[in-house]
Amino acid sequence: MLLDINPTRMELLRIKKRLKIAQRGHKLLKDKRDELLRQLLAMIEEVKNLRINIEDKFQSILEGFMLAKAKMGPFQTEQSLISPIKEINVSIKEKNIISVKVPVFEKEVSGEMIPYGFLNTSGETDVSLIKFEKFLESLFNLAEKEKAVHLLANQIEETRRRVNALEYKLIPDLEETISYITMKLEETERASTVRLMKVKDIVRKH
Repeated sequence: MLLDINPTRMELLRIKKRLKIAQRGHKLLKDKRDELLRQLLAMIEEVKNLRINIEDKFQSILEGFMLAKAKMGPFQTEQSLISPIKEINVSIKEKNIISVKVPVFEKEVSGEMIPYGFLNTSGETDVSLIKFEKFLESLFNLAEKEKAVHLLANQIEETRRRVNALEYKLIPDLEETISYITMKLEETERASTVRLMKVKDIVRKH
């Protein structure tokens, strides 16, 4: 679609400058989109593997607690775990992946995972709690990666829309407008040349 401008040489220079900037921006955005996509695909594979690993670990932990509960009884198991003494404080910072700010969880850990004495508890409870402590680290890692995947996907979609807007709207409009102005200027120049030739003919005749 033609832009609403006057077909002058000044406008032609201005539109050509806009076209160069738009073409440069289009290339940069395409490169950014492609790199974001590469990062996303690698991270998706990592998240997939992490999730499978976490699901396996969680299943093992649940089975351990169920076995402990069967040996100790529900009441004794609940009493053993009722007063946890391990505390995890999480602060969220950010890192930059190609202009996308993704979260980084920093943890401050205090206390012990096992909150009871060993006299009236089963070994399965101890093992399950130790596994759960390691499981929490994997869970934080998965949360980081999944949030990063979500943010990268959103940025890719936004970049894709901007690339398309430049590729299919702005750049074609600028090119069409440049062709139109060039044609109009050539027509004006030809008309001026014809008038000048007529004036010369008249001058010669007189």
